[in-house]
Amino acid sequence: MIERPLSCLATSALLVALAGIGAAQEAPAEDELEALRRAAEAEAAAESPGVDQAAETTFKSGGLGLQTLNPEISVTGDFVGTYTDAKGVDEDWDFNFRGLGLHFEAYLDPYSRFKAAVPVNENEAKIGEAYFTRYGVLPGVNMTLGKFRQQFGVVNRWHKHALDYVDFPLPLREVFGPGGLNQTGLSLDWGGSLGDVSQELTLQVADGENERAFGANEENRPSVLAHYKSYWDLTASTYMEFGLTGLLGWNETWDVLGVDEEDSLATGIYGADLTLLWEPTDRMRYRNVEWRTEFYCVDKDILAPDGSGRDTLKPWGLYTSLQTKVSRTVDLGVRFDYFQPDAKSYADDSLFNYANAEDDAHRWLGSVYLTWSQSPFVRYRIEYNHVDGSDMGEEEHHVMLQVIFAAGPHKHERY
Repeated sequence: MIERPLSCLATSALLVALAGIGAAQEAPAEDELEALRRAAEAEAAAESPGVDQAAETTFKSGGLGLQTLNPEISVTGDFVGTYTDAKGVDEDWDFNFRGLGLHFEAYLDPYSRFKAAVPVNENEAKIGEAYFTRYGVLPGVNMTLGKFRQQFGVVNRWHKHALDYVDFPLPLREVFGPGGLNQTGLSLDWGGSLGDVSQELTLQVADGENERAFGANEENRPSVLAHYKSYWDLTASTYMEFGLTGLLGWNETWDVLGVDEEDSLATGIYGADLTLLWEPTDRMRYRNVEWRTEFYCVDKDILAPDGSGRDTLKPWGLYTSLQTKVSRTVDLGVRFDYFQPDAKSYADDSLFNYANAEDDAHRWLGSVYLTWSQSPFVRYRIEYNHVDGSDMGEEEHHVMLQVIFAAGPHKHERY
């Protein structure tokens, strides 16, 4: 039998039939997919918020975003209880909430920052520090304007609640007063390196308002401070820091035999500091040893209160401390302070302790202290001070318990 090819009409009919069979098989799958799509759209429409709810959510989000414009605020507390054993002291015990510190900090923009510290005690609230810093005002140079603790040596820059011991060293208090050197002005800070040595240079111009250094500065001529610091990595675990400081100010008006006299007199105060720290890189949170020494020398021109004319006072002092971390939370330290005034027969209270009528007058302080950090926010310290000397007060013994706490993001910031 001879097979004949299908006609064009038959072929077309066959293709239509096959297409119908395929469409009939795919129709149920397409219907199921469409049903699932409609169900998903209905569920999404039911869960989506209305116009009012969406507007309310957007408003709340914007309100929370405004909080980023507020400054960071921290509070520090400094409580000291003291037992004193000294001749002529009536009150053996003294519990003193030494200060409640309010600390504010904010980055104003990518180039500048504001910081302030307001100490509050039972008698007053005052500005401790309040300054504005502009970064990169010149290549490698930052500028600070406001009231700040000046960079004389190392510890003068720190707040009392952040010290390694209860109070500033004796020679610092004798030279600048109980609160140290804290004046209002301008500071330029430069940092760089020379080979493997990091260096910093600070130049500050401020009101000459420190009572002990510039107490006769009636015209308020500004004082000028320059501080140089260099830093070396001696080994992977040991570094050394060395600094030099010079401060120059003026005194014009003096009370001589009950009469005010004016003369252009200068006050120069010079310092040197050395810090050596050993801190093993694999145990730095548990072990270290730090030795620090600072030296102070005063060169103050005066009009002698006995009418003998111009003279110069040259008191000096130093302290040295050794501190070690014996565990992650416990630090143990010792410190020795020494101060010697200039010997002047006309010495009186108007010269503070810069001068003394006795040739061998001096004052020294020996201290041992133990600090336990309960957490980064709470510290306890016990300290014993023995104060003695010659012709500058009676022998004293002090046992002090200090509790320091911090609430907020800054913890126990040095400055």
